[in-house]
Amino acid sequence: MEEIKRLQENKERKAYWKKWGPYLSHRQWGTVREDYSKDGDAWNFFPFDEAQKRCYRWGEDGIGGISDNHQRLCFAFAFWNGKDKILKERFFGLSNPQGNHGEDLKEYYFYLDNTPTHSYMRLLYKYPQAAFPYEELIRVNGERSQEEREFELLDTGVFAEDRYFDIFLTYGKMSDEDLAIEVEVCNRGDEEAEIHLYPTLFFRNTWSFRGGGAKPKIVQEGNRLVATHETLGEYSLTFPEGGKTLFAENEMGKKEYKEGNEGTRAAVEYVFSIPGKSSQKLQLRLAKEQSDLEKVDAILAERKSEADRFYGEIIPESLSDELKKVQREALAGMLWNKQFYHYIVEEWLKGDPVIAPVSEERKKGRNFDWPHLYNDDILSVPDKWEYPAFFSWDSSFHALPLALVDPEFAKRQLMLLVREWYMDPSGQLPAYEWNFNDVNPPVHAWATWRVYKIEKKQTGKGDLQFLESVFQKLLLNFTWWVNRKDLGGKNIFQGGFLGLDNISIFNRSEQLPPGTVLYQSDATSWMGMYCLNMLTIALELARDNPTYEDMASKFYEHFLYIADAINFPVGDTHPLWDEEDGFYYDVLTHSDGTCQHLKVRSLVGLMPLLAVTTLKPEVFEHATGFNKRMEWFILHRPDLCEKIACMKTAGENGRRILSIVTPERLKRLLAIMLDEEEFLSPYGIRSLSKCHEKHPYSLKIDGHCYTVDYEPGASTGKLFGGNSNWRGPIWYPMNILLIESLQKYHHYLGDEFKVEFPTGSGNLLNLWDVAVELSKRLTSVFIRDKQGKRPVFADREKFQKDPHFDHIHFHEYFHGDTGRGLGASHQTGWTGLVAKLIQQLGEHTN
Repeated sequence: MEEIKRLQENKERKAYWKKWGPYLSHRQWGTVREDYSKDGDAWNFFPFDEAQKRCYRWGEDGIGGISDNHQRLCFAFAFWNGKDKILKERFFGLSNPQGNHGEDLKEYYFYLDNTPTHSYMRLLYKYPQAAFPYEELIRVNGERSQEEREFELLDTGVFAEDRYFDIFLTYGKMSDEDLAIEVEVCNRGDEEAEIHLYPTLFFRNTWSFRGGGAKPKIVQEGNRLVATHETLGEYSLTFPEGGKTLFAENEMGKKEYKEGNEGTRAAVEYVFSIPGKSSQKLQLRLAKEQSDLEKVDAILAERKSEADRFYGEIIPESLSDELKKVQREALAGMLWNKQFYHYIVEEWLKGDPVIAPVSEERKKGRNFDWPHLYNDDILSVPDKWEYPAFFSWDSSFHALPLALVDPEFAKRQLMLLVREWYMDPSGQLPAYEWNFNDVNPPVHAWATWRVYKIEKKQTGKGDLQFLESVFQKLLLNFTWWVNRKDLGGKNIFQGGFLGLDNISIFNRSEQLPPGTVLYQSDATSWMGMYCLNMLTIALELARDNPTYEDMASKFYEHFLYIADAINFPVGDTHPLWDEEDGFYYDVLTHSDGTCQHLKVRSLVGLMPLLAVTTLKPEVFEHATGFNKRMEWFILHRPDLCEKIACMKTAGENGRRILSIVTPERLKRLLAIMLDEEEFLSPYGIRSLSKCHEKHPYSLKIDGHCYTVDYEPGASTGKLFGGNSNWRGPIWYPMNILLIESLQKYHHYLGDEFKVEFPTGSGNLLNLWDVAVELSKRLTSVFIRDKQGKRPVFADREKFQKDPHFDHIHFHEYFHGDTGRGLGASHQTGWTGLVAKLIQQLGEHTN
């Protein structure tokens, strides 16, 4: 198959098919990297309006753009409808202070297709024919409270009577350095409308700043723009007749276009007057060698056919057309959400006189203690507009769907984060650029193992070198967790933030109430899961190297201590299991030694379910040293091995189990999780129990009252900027982990172990079937229901009824009762896990 061949050629360096890709950000303004302020106010230091005037220091943005892998040369489109006050060069959205729910994209675009080598890419952008309502969107959202919905682009009326353009951007590679480009503009309205198109070629500015190289240039030679760079060489953009060539300098205060024949930024202006219900195409070609436009149609058609064959081999034939559509668009979004990410902290901290005067405050400001961090890579980011940077635990979730189509890229993403220019010398992984010191959940080992298994299933051979390389680095990270987040050495952890934003009754990233220590069910469960992931990897590596059996024993024993501490009183610790409620809670300890369960029913209490693994009998046959140590431990430490589900008793097909939760407690916990009045939504597992809708939980400490209630939609509080909510909505990554855990329990407990689904229905299912039913509920968010509506779009009629809007947005999270998409609209990142979920449903059907 052609795309498989290209992937192999790229891997073997016979051709660099990934040299060019969709690596332009959709928002570089308002990022930490471009913030040279004294106070660290990135949003106000570089707002949207300034992006029209200033040049960037660390990266570039554009609409559906491409660049080389080091973003030296970039190509993107700009548009003008004849009415906007500015050229449409980048997607607009509200900054965090402007939005009533934080930063908020105010454009409509869809990722339609993409292949792993970016040999074929397609994006749809919807551009209004009326003046874009910038001021109205800012004003109305600014007037709305946190309790109100966001004011969206459709609400302004600019799409009335279909007075908008559908703009399809398509790329196809003739070779690794020869790209055919097409823009097709469809006038969806009844009346003729004018549009200006600006295919734009530009260099990222590297020459103006400290240590920059020679200044490149773009000149016109007939119907070509010739771009010359000292390290990239020469590329030509061939364009058709009928356009007007404009030039500018990609420098501070010099970005205004003018007629000429040389610059570092160039565009060709085309003006089309398109009749109603008609379309217009424009084709170009960007190549290392001189090329013409005659073959563009053939190239694009051939690459489209090859993309269809590639996905035809991956997507299960048994799936419905609806599920196939969702899976392919999800994978397209995963591949479009690649970005060139450049951030050299030591250099950034010094400031730059071109951008702003050097500030002493920067030396002890944001990320000052990460001077080793040197990012210059193509990374999978959650959302190139809303989250145009890497987030360590997001990257782990991204790796699973990416591994379905490109295991090499998925592995590279996981390996990068543990390399010495990312990982802190202490072993800490960088969380995200707003605060590298924050703590994300330790899911890296889980993702490493899952990607290893996905590739092994595809090819029949696992990449042991990859597995071992990441494992060795994760030993440092595991030690960091033990030393920094278990300060009392009690095997009960205090992780802090852990990515769950406002799920807690108070902000766990900041100072807790005076005199208190919070022992976290989620932090402790994450560490239990981490132990088991490392144990599993060590046993796999021990097949070739028995030395790893000792490491497996270490993680086995460490896990038993954690499982014991979370379930039972050990010394002066207080168990996180509440026997009366049949649920796990965080425990708050006070300065006088007293403790109390914080009885908030949230994902925090379900996460002990994640700490589970099973081992087949053959593992013990080859890992004799591990087996001997385990038997010794079972014999001499019955206090640890008999109180919890352990490897003493064989289960289904002779499997052994390690888990925090015993079968008895599992039934009690699942009775709550699968109750539709608690966690079970028609669309998955909620992050907070619906019981808190009628019964909010309150806690009074030192005269201050903290409260948690059920908020199934967007957050009504300003914690973490007001754009994150773990108090009711459904989050894909946590649901995926819960589904995997249920499958593992089924491997051990078998078909005879059944629970009610939903609780109280009398309908008994084994745990595998429960996992299947949860999977169906999660995917139903995107699938048309009996009324022909997709829950993700809720009451947005344009998306539900207009066939031209019949594409998917993969949101950050989803309303706990209606399934409505919320938060970032293009976070195919971890919501792209739906592609892996659909894959499993298809294979299960087969």
